Amino acid sequence: MTAPAKVSIALGTRTGGDTAVLDLEELLATRLLVQGNSGSGKSHLLRRLLEQSAPWVQQAIIDPEGDFVTLADRYGHVVVDAQRGEADLQRIAARVRQHRVSVVLNLEGLDAEQQMRAAAAFLGGLFDADRDVWYPVLVVVDEAQLFAPTAAGEVSDEARKVSLGAMTNLMSRGRKRGLAGVIATQRLAKLAKNVAAEASNFLMGRTFLDIDMARAADLLGMERRQAEMFRDLQSGHFIALGPALARRPLPIHIGPVETSARSTSPKLVPLPEPAAAEDAHDLIFMPGADEVRPLVPRRPPAVAPTADVLAQLARSGPPSPPPAAPQAPALSPEQRQAAIDSALREILSERDAGFRTISVLYQDFLVRCRIHRIGGEALSLSAFRRRLAVAHAGIDAAEAEAEDSPWAEVLAMAGTLPEDMQGVFLSLARAAFDHRTCPSDADVARAYGSRSPGRARRLLAYMEERQVIVCRLDSQGRRIVAIPGLAWETEPGDPNAATSASVTEATPAD
Repeated sequence: MTAPAKVSIALGTRTGGDTAVLDLEELLATRLLVQGNSGSGKSHLLRRLLEQSAPWVQQAIIDPEGDFVTLADRYGHVVVDAQRGEADLQRIAARVRQHRVSVVLNLEGLDAEQQMRAAAAFLGGLFDADRDVWYPVLVVVDEAQLFAPTAAGEVSDEARKVSLGAMTNLMSRGRKRGLAGVIATQRLAKLAKNVAAEASNFLMGRTFLDIDMARAADLLGMERRQAEMFRDLQSGHFIALGPALARRPLPIHIGPVETSARSTSPKLVPLPEPAAAEDAHDLIFMPGADEVRPLVPRRPPAVAPTADVLAQLARSGPPSPPPAAPQAPALSPEQRQAAIDSALREILSERDAGFRTISVLYQDFLVRCRIHRIGGEALSLSAFRRRLAVAHAGIDAAEAEAEDSPWAEVLAMAGTLPEDMQGVFLSLARAAFDHRTCPSDADVARAYGSRSPGRARRLLAYMEERQVIVCRLDSQGRRIVAIPGLAWETEPGDPNAATSASVTEATPAD
C-alpha cells in the first residue's frame, strides 16, 4: 500500500533559488513561532502561510489590528466582530469548529484588556469543543505578546491570567484537540516563556535588541556570537528551523501574497507650497469654517450681598413651576406596531444591513424609535432579532402572531434553530409559500450576512439535519426546498446562480 502524499506549501525561496517548503501536516503536530520587529515582514509571512494553506486546513485568526479581514473576500473567511459578550464569542467558536468554517476574530477598536478577554473567550470555545468535531484547525495569533505577556503591565492581573491560560492551553494541550498554534510576536522577551517553549518550529526575522537576539539564538540552537546576524536580515527574510521546515537553520525569503492589509504604513508625500508668514499664522490660529469656535469664558457677575438676595426673593413671592415638557402623542397598539415595522423597513432598506452585526442594527433601531417618537418599552435584543427576521422574510407581524395562522407553526420551527439562522429559514419558508424560485447559494449566504457559498451549503445541510427543511434536486440538477408538514415548496432553482431577488430583496409586509 502506498503512503499518502505529504501536503507541503511553498513559503518562498532558499538561498540559491530553490523553493522553501513547509510540511503542513508536521506543522499541525509541532506548532510554529514567528518573531520579527516591526517592518521585518512578519505579517507578510503570516499572510503567505494563510493563503497557501487555506485550501487544505481550516483557519482561525486572532487579529488585534484588523489586518487579516481582507482574507474574507478572496478565501471565504468569516469575520467575527469581537465587540460581543464573552459567552457569545464562546458559542460562536464552538459553531466554528462544528461547521469547519475559517474565521478572523477582529479585535480592532477594543482596548488591551478587552482584547485579552475576547481572545481568551474565543480560544476557550475552540478548545472546549466536543470531541466529535476535533478537526485540524490552524490557529494563528498575531502580536502574541499582547495575549501571553510576561507581566500584567497596565491590564488587570485577572485578565492576564485568563488570556495566558487560554494561550497556554492552545500551545501545550491543543494538539490532541486538533488545534495547531501559530504565534507571532515582535518581542520574544515580552512573550511568556511557557508559551514560546511549546513551539518546535521557528521563523526568526530582523530584530535589534540584544535580549531578543539572544533568545532567538537560543531557540535556534545557535551560539550567542551568531546572534548579531538577526540585525542584518532584510525585510521578508527569515531564519527557519524545525521539523516542518528544516533540520538546520535555513535562510529563506518569503514569497508574494495575493491579498493585502486594509492599512499600510504612511508614505512620504511632498509638502504643500510654503505660505506667507501671515497666511501660515492664520491657518494655525484661526478656526476654519467647519470648526466649532471655542467658547470664550465670561466674567463672573458681581456677587450681591446675601441680605439683598433674601429681600428680593421675599418681594417676588414663590417661584412659578417650570412649563411642562411637550409629551409625545400616545400611540395605540396598532399604531405602535406600524411604527416599529416602519423602523425595521428603514433598517433593511440600507444596502449593507445584511453584513452589519445584530448589536449595531439594534442600536440603530433604538435611535429610529426615538426619531419616530415610539413611546413605551423598546423591544429587547432577542425580540428585536426575531422581529427583524420576520420583517426580512416579508411576513406580516400580525399574521405571524395569530394562533390559527400557518406562520405560527413556521415560527415555532424557526425557534428550534440558533438565532442567527432563523432569518434565513424564514426567508426560505416565505419563498416556498410564494412558490418563488429556490434561492441560490449566493442568495442564502447574503441573507445570512456572508459572502461564502460554501457557508450557505453547510447552513442548508444543518437545517435539513434539524428537519426544518427538505432539499431535493429535479432531473436537471435544480434545487427545490420544501417545508415539512406544510404543502409549501419552492420552484426549482439553480444553486450556483448569481444573487437573485428570491431571498435578499424581501421586505416586511405593510
